[in-house]
Amino acid sequence: MTPTGAGPEVGDLGAYVVDDGGRLTTVNERALRLLALERAAVLGRDHHELLHRAPDGSTLPRAGCPLMDAVLARTACSGSGTSFLRGDGRLLPVHWTATPYPGGGPGATLVLFHPSAADALIGAPGTLTELERLGLLAETTTSLTSTMNEEETVDRLAPLVLPRLADWLVVDLVDETGDVRRARVVEHRDGRVVRHPGLEGPMPVVTQRSPLPLSRALRGGAASVAGPEVYRGEPDSGIAVVQRELFAATGMHSAAIAPIRGAREVLGALTLGRSTNPVRFATRDLSLLEDLTRRTGLAISNSRLYQRQRRVAETMQRHLLPQLPRVPGVELCARYLSAPDASQVGGDWYDAFALSEEATALVIGDVVGHDLEAAAGMAQLRNMLRALAWSQQGPPGRVVDLLDAAMGRVDALTTATLVLGRLTRLPEAGWRWDWTNAGHPPPLLVTADGRTEYLRAPRSLLLGTGARIARGETSVRLPPGCTLLLYTDGLVESRHEGIEPGFARLRRHAASLAHHGLEGFCDRVLERVRPPDNDDDVALLALRVPPEGR
Repeated sequence: MTPTGAGPEVGDLGAYVVDDGGRLTTVNERALRLLALERAAVLGRDHHELLHRAPDGSTLPRAGCPLMDAVLARTACSGSGTSFLRGDGRLLPVHWTATPYPGGGPGATLVLFHPSAADALIGAPGTLTELERLGLLAETTTSLTSTMNEEETVDRLAPLVLPRLADWLVVDLVDETGDVRRARVVEHRDGRVVRHPGLEGPMPVVTQRSPLPLSRALRGGAASVAGPEVYRGEPDSGIAVVQRELFAATGMHSAAIAPIRGAREVLGALTLGRSTNPVRFATRDLSLLEDLTRRTGLAISNSRLYQRQRRVAETMQRHLLPQLPRVPGVELCARYLSAPDASQVGGDWYDAFALSEEATALVIGDVVGHDLEAAAGMAQLRNMLRALAWSQQGPPGRVVDLLDAAMGRVDALTTATLVLGRLTRLPEAGWRWDWTNAGHPPPLLVTADGRTEYLRAPRSLLLGTGARIARGETSVRLPPGCTLLLYTDGLVESRHEGIEPGFARLRRHAASLAHHGLEGFCDRVLERVRPPDNDDDVALLALRVPPEGR
């Protein structure tokens, strides 16, 4: 039976877990033996006060303790030069790694450590202890998986491996068409990372027969060690020529090269090179390099999937959102802003279409959901609404009632909100707006002199609930020079503030922008009103009535 508070057993490493307050919650048996402590004397204690000491035995201030910095930063980090105070009063110099530990509860951190024996401290340059290796892999996973940008993923590699493993980092990437690009050539020099753009750029085609290390890696072959002598003979491909030039330009005397693989394809190759470090790479170093490239491949695969989703979303949105009709006597303008996250494909939409020579339908809506199904559902809902509006030629409330009833027969549609309005030219001059609201944010009317009013019709239930209620409509005569703004909740809703502050912000900015042209009005409303913490898409549809006398 595992004793209460027993920590994870990790080979020959001591391990303990602290909560978000720095109190020890679990300790493994190896740690207790190394520290000469009893579990009962450890659990619940502050790990910094109990253990952390300077090499001379003095108490480390919290602000000067690198292990405490790592725990408070909630990031994977490794270090040495710290000693732990044993139960017998002696100091134990240690190498340590701290990493976030979700299994220990919110804010928990796992600390792994082992004694820093003299031979481990004096090891050859570029060699890592097992604990340092684990720390590097944990840090790599945390760093690379926290971005969905391929270029940023590549940029984050250099600080992770230079100069710990090598003096040079070279990343070659294969794009989705099979073309190869030397994405990064980076050197560690004088304590900083230096990029060499002159050595980067497009690469020759990968030949299928070349046995040389980089060509083999770009085909998905095994990792290998190489030196400049490998490329001194007659080149068998354009890539061999480029590699010979690389070794000459960088002064690398030893390199380790491994493929970067995705789930189904080769994404590129990672090369680590040594020039000032005199130790040559050996085959035993390749397992760590392959661990690094596996994590790199996962991060690049995720970023490419993210970008493919964004392209699909943008294509769908571009084809699904309509071109606005020309309505003599009024201006129309629409805007659509996609969600920041490519996986958040929205169901926000707008539409405008002629009902007769004197009447035009204006619609703004939001299908519940944030995926491709929501976008497809939006297209179905828009087409159904158009068909019903054209065939019925009835008041907006009646058309929306019929749409609600029809939604129950379409499996892909769940719930949605919308405002449907009918803009009609009056015989005696002027325009009337008749609208109904199905659970949607109210339209905003802005007069030419900057007065604002939310058109709050009796709000009915959103669509798709299954409840059968009769929806009415409300009418208003639009004053000359006014702007009528329809919008979705992504314009005003904030995760932290809710929606009411957004309504006030929209009203204030719309009033200040009333004198701008309609295109500029819409652009500035989007720029100034949308909350910075909003991750939803936004649709706007605005109309402007001409001033009196025009």
